Amino acid sequence: MIEILGRANSVNVQKVTWCAAELGLDVARRDIGGQFGGNDTAEYLAKNPNGRIPTLVDDGFVLWESNSIVRYLCQTYGRGSWQPSDPNTTALANQWMDWYLTTLHAPMTTLFWGLIRTAPEDQDWATINQAAEDGARIWSILDRHLADRDYVTGTDLTMGDIPVGCAAYRWHCMDFQRPELPNLKRWWDQLNERPAYREHVMLPLT
Repeated sequence: MIEILGRANSVNVQKVTWCAAELGLDVARRDIGGQFGGNDTAEYLAKNPNGRIPTLVDDGFVLWESNSIVRYLCQTYGRGSWQPSDPNTTALANQWMDWYLTTLHAPMTTLFWGLIRTAPEDQDWATINQAAEDGARIWSILDRHLADRDYVTGTDLTMGDIPVGCAAYRWHCMDFQRPELPNLKRWWDQLNERPAYREHVMLPLT
């Protein structure tokens, strides 16, 4: 049995639960972090000294960092295209996973906290608008990349679609003005058709 420690409304946990569902894995998720707490206990910190979520426990093997967990699941249990067999495709999948962390995550986090986690009377619209502008510029990179591709590495879904796919739900569903990015929207609409994505990612933003 694979155990995923982390609350369902965390975007980082959603990467892992969506991935596991696509791979058909039997997992148990336990609410940790946020309103549930538990991520500062000695038991949890022994598994994940950062006190962050998610943490994966697979038959005694413990792993943290969401993108690393996604890679581990795909490499260990990968079916179909999720773990590419071609090294070039694997490298591209890793590139877009890292791009999410190094480039896209910051403005998306600012938008989420500004619009969802901050009371309307306390919202800093100068900061929100700047994050929206930065996010649009960054998302346009992926939009151009998708002009002649179905998914981030080509014709098939891979692990490279998972982090940006989770972020895309928030980008399209938060209430702010965004530019038309038709290739991005087409790709995201394809994700919406997947039962595992709808179940694990398309959740109320809280």
